[in-house]
Amino acid sequence: MGILSRTSYVIRSKINSILNRAEDPSETLDYSYEQMRDELQEVKQGIADLTTQKKRLEIQKRRLEENVEKHNEQAREAVEQDRDDLARKALEKKKSKMNQIEDLETQIAELQNTQDQLVDKKDELQGRIEEFKTKKETMKARYEAAEASTRVSEAMSGVGDEMADVGRAIERAEDRTEEMEARSQAMDELQDTGAFDDALSDDDEIDRELQSGRTDREVDAELETLRAELGKESAESDDGGDAAVDADAGGDGEAVAEDVTDEEVEAELEELQQEESDSSK
Repeated sequence: MGILSRTSYVIRSKINSILNRAEDPSETLDYSYEQMRDELQEVKQGIADLTTQKKRLEIQKRRLEENVEKHNEQAREAVEQDRDDLARKALEKKKSKMNQIEDLETQIAELQNTQDQLVDKKDELQGRIEEFKTKKETMKARYEAAEASTRVSEAMSGVGDEMADVGRAIERAEDRTEEMEARSQAMDELQDTGAFDDALSDDDEIDRELQSGRTDREVDAELETLRAELGKESAESDDGGDAAVDADAGGDGEAVAEDVTDEEVEAELEELQQEESDSSK
């Protein structure tokens, strides 16, 4: 097999495969039915044409028969008048007309035979068409039922083209959703670690470490100052407080004063630490 032959074979195979996939049995059956009806109509038209032609020959035959009768009368009258020459001419014409009549009868018989054959074929074809119509409707019903069953099965199993598209859409939506969820979690983690704050600042890591150290030292120094001041005030209050304390209170009054003073110190200390923390941010 040559290259051109193989190429032609492959092309025909591809075209045939495409046509098989695109072919709708219902449409094919309807088309075949219409083709058969067209053929039946052509046969009927042929029968009508033959009948018309036969009628024309029959009319022509009747006219010749009338001429034959006329020539008989002419020959009889000529003989009565002793005109044998005219009688001969009339008989010759009669003979010619009779020969034409015989030819017409032969043609009419042939046309009648052809017409009878066409009528038989027409009846046979019409019967086949009616039979095909019944089978066609049955096959169409079976095909439509099978097609509907296939669509339902594909929908239930999810293997159909439309269901496959739906499945792929769901997968893409799930992937997109998971991606967005992961991105949201990553953003939350970056927010918690302060990465966004660092990104907005011009300081590098060393600057941030030094600033943290300076802040800690400043807080520690201010804390020592507060403790020294509070310790001095506490000593002065202890010296003058002995005379003002009621004799019945005794040592319990001093403990109460020290407790209140420590709570105030702790509250103020926490407030200062909070302010330092806010300022560092």
